[in-house]
This record gives sequence, C-alpha cells and structure tokens, in this order.
Amino acid sequence: MKPGLQIGNQAVIHAVVSPEMFAQFEGEVIHPVYSTVTMIYHMELASRLLITPYLDKDEEGMGGAVSARHLSPSAEGSSIVITATVSKLEGNSVYSNVTVHNGEVLAGEGEVKQVILKKSRISEMLKKD
Repeated sequence: MKPGLQIGNQAVIHAVVSPEMFAQFEGEVIHPVYSTVTMIYHMELASRLLITPYLDKDEEGMGGAVSARHLSPSAEGSSIVITATVSKLEGNSVYSNVTVHNGEVLAGEGEVKQVILKKSRISEMLKKD
C-alpha cells in the first residue's frame, strides 16, 4: 500500500432513498424504506473509498467482515449520509467504523473489515480445483 492511510481518515457518501433501495425480497417490497441490504452496501462502499487512493496497482481490497445495526427507518426521499472512519490498521487489514444518518437521526452503525491482498493472490484464491 501507498503511505498515508491512517486512523481517523474519513470517506462520506450522500444518497437519497429511492424505490430500488426499499426493503424487498424476490422482487416484493416488504417496507417502502431504506433497506438493511442497501445500508450495508453503502457501508462497504464508503469503507472502500477509504482504501482506494492507497492501493498499489497490484493490490485490491476484499471484504473480510461486516457488522451492522439498523436503528431507524428512512422513508423514500430521505437524505442519507454514510460516514466511514478508519478505526484500526492491523497487518493487511483495514477496519472502519461506519455511521448512517438520516438528518440528525442515527439510522445505522457498524464496522467493516477489508483485507488488502495482491491481485495475484486473489486470482489464486478464485481458481477452481
């Protein structure tokens, strides 16, 4: 990795809740609100934005773990702010704490772990025997 990634670095994503973000299974909308699936996607995306400027050309990040709590619903049209903050650097792992706000309301929170690997190692891992 390139130098500069450090504890406290932040990445922020802004989104507006739309129908494709609704809680749904097999195409059936269960609740017309920001889904947990979409929240976790945004958490992972914000966390990825933390590492991408520091990856060498022969490196890539892979998800290692996600923990999340969805605390409050957010209706269609709600403005969502997802903030990822580097909380720990351990070997080739980058941990970030992520918050999801709907205005002043904390709608979700969690932690994302990303593992930085050589692209060649990832290719080896994906080969079928």
